[in-house]
Amino acid sequence: MQSGFFKERYGELIVLTDSPAVKGWTIVLLVALAVAPFVLSTYLLSHMTVILFTLVGVLGLMVLTGFTGLISLGHVGFLVLGAYAYAIGVTRLGLPPELALVLSAVVPAVFGLVVGIPSLRLHGLYLAITTLAFSHIVNAAILAGGKFTGAGRGITVARPTLLGVDLSSDRAFYWFCLVMCVAAVLVTLNLRRSYVGRALMAIRDNDIAARTMGINLVRYKLLAFLVSAALTGLAGALMGMYLSIVSVEGFPFLLSIEALAIVIVGGIGSVLGAVFGTVFIVMMPELFSTLMSAVGGRLQDLMTTSAHEIKSVLYGLAIIAFLRFDPRGLRGIWHDVRHAWVYWPLRY
Repeated sequence: MQSGFFKERYGELIVLTDSPAVKGWTIVLLVALAVAPFVLSTYLLSHMTVILFTLVGVLGLMVLTGFTGLISLGHVGFLVLGAYAYAIGVTRLGLPPELALVLSAVVPAVFGLVVGIPSLRLHGLYLAITTLAFSHIVNAAILAGGKFTGAGRGITVARPTLLGVDLSSDRAFYWFCLVMCVAAVLVTLNLRRSYVGRALMAIRDNDIAARTMGINLVRYKLLAFLVSAALTGLAGALMGMYLSIVSVEGFPFLLSIEALAIVIVGGIGSVLGAVFGTVFIVMMPELFSTLMSAVGGRLQDLMTTSAHEIKSVLYGLAIIAFLRFDPRGLRGIWHDVRHAWVYWPLRY
């Protein structure tokens, strides 16, 4: 039984993990994800792709809400900005796909700074309403943009060739989303254990105490909005490539609720929780639909005609259930299960 861990060098303190088991299972997981396109059906591969680019966007919200404690109900606005920045860059400005993808992170990041300015004085519900208003302003501006933004018709986007790799096939696009997702996870993990990440979590826990300790609230809150918006914008570009069309209707307000549900269900402030929550929330409507299909009758027809409303209800129930019975989320449940296994039968 392990009784303690002793670090002898500074590098051992800041390493992502010093557990051989964690390293081994991480390699196994990455290999399994890499070979998944050869094993999974087209339907399941499509869901895996959705999980990957959704996780990129959720990590953006995790930086803002999970690390810094700033609640956002309008994060779909950054998602839309990223998708339209990529689509306009490729189709209207004639930019290379690589540069347009960079633009999909830069444009939302700039707007993130603009939205972040009110966060310096607003908290809680007032900040959430501000971000919600921002998302509606973005949608209204796009609809009024005429031919440049495609207005209500949207912009058709073909899957590009990035760095010489053709992403037109489902397998190639899945691998590209996997690379982007792994990169986003590494960036978020390293941000969390850095000085910046510790400052963000100090602001989340008590911003007055953080300011007393010398943390610049203006700088770090704006930085949180910038990083969060950039990651979310990249997710929007990936989503636009996946859908092959970028339109306001393709990015409903429900996506903001879905992202918030993932953060709460997975575990606030945990990158592993974001992974667990994304898989759980994305697959939950599909599992519920399969269950209703097995039951048949009126319930199956309800899933067909009211899928959007059913999703809203499921997300709400998931948020309420976890806040009521285990606010730590799936990350906390996994922590209990792992410790019960490691220390059995000496846990109690």
